[in-house]
Amino acid sequence: MPLTKTNGTITPSPHLPFGDQQTAPWYGKDILSVSQFSRSDLTYIFEVAHEMREMVARIGAFDLLKGKILANLFYEPSTRTSSSFTAAMERLGGSVIPINEVRYSSVSKGESLPDTVRTLECYADVIVLRHPEVGASALAAKYARKPIINAGDGIGEHPTQALLDLFTIFEELGTVDGLTVTMLGDLKYGRTVHSLARLLSLYDVKINYVAPPIVAMPREIIAEIDRKGIPQAEFTTLDRPLPETDVLYVTRIQKERFSDPDEYESVKGSYVITPATLQAAKQDMIVMHPLPRVGEISMDVDDDPRAAYFRQMEYGLFVRMALLAMVLGKA
Repeated sequence: MPLTKTNGTITPSPHLPFGDQQTAPWYGKDILSVSQFSRSDLTYIFEVAHEMREMVARIGAFDLLKGKILANLFYEPSTRTSSSFTAAMERLGGSVIPINEVRYSSVSKGESLPDTVRTLECYADVIVLRHPEVGASALAAKYARKPIINAGDGIGEHPTQALLDLFTIFEELGTVDGLTVTMLGDLKYGRTVHSLARLLSLYDVKINYVAPPIVAMPREIIAEIDRKGIPQAEFTTLDRPLPETDVLYVTRIQKERFSDPDEYESVKGSYVITPATLQAAKQDMIVMHPLPRVGEISMDVDDDPRAAYFRQMEYGLFVRMALLAMVLGKA
């Protein structure tokens, strides 16, 4: 049995990857960028996440992080990421300080990010940060004594989203090696695709990019992936790459990232995935989306077994449970 229960307390089996702070390799570390992960790191994280998935299915919640406190510090609106981290911490028996309306806090009085972080770590054991500025999480980590987890910094990175995206591919398709991944939509401002492309470059994959030219994947990211020897191709329509695609990763055109409203109007609605679209796709492929969607995937697709985007959100819970356990010395 992978779990034992004594006097109402759930205890992980010694066969599972849970342990003490002294032996936990990720104890006290920040999660800031996908660039800090090796392929072996990802294998480890996904093993822990898979165990979290099985434990939640069997018992729902347990006391691995009892007595620990998470501060959710969100400078930008969030539903999925914020609630996912909250659910992850509470499933593990910990508590959460939710700070989702930063404009009502001392920040609105001019308090700096380093001071806010140093204040919160007086109350919490780990801080999850979303911020509109690229590099904000690295700045916070420079001043913090407690672990910082980057939950998105502007158009920069979203490492925990990329981890759950890759975990979704593993859980749904059983492998990443040998797959063709096609990214569609806003690839310029979409921090999720920036991080995912970097993680995918650790595997034997082919990556297609489908986007209007003004929101194409940034050249520096394509150059970075090219240096890894990963085949890449760019398109403006989905017709050619779709039949070979194993993972179709759809993103919305992000209105809030455009400084020129006319530019947004020129590209919004560029792509809409419908049941008719998927007639040309493989029967064993999957469709992913970081959500929220604003029309780029028709709701008529939701009942297609290839539609993995809501399962993807659930996988995110298990990955974030794994990360919290890791940085707090319990994995």
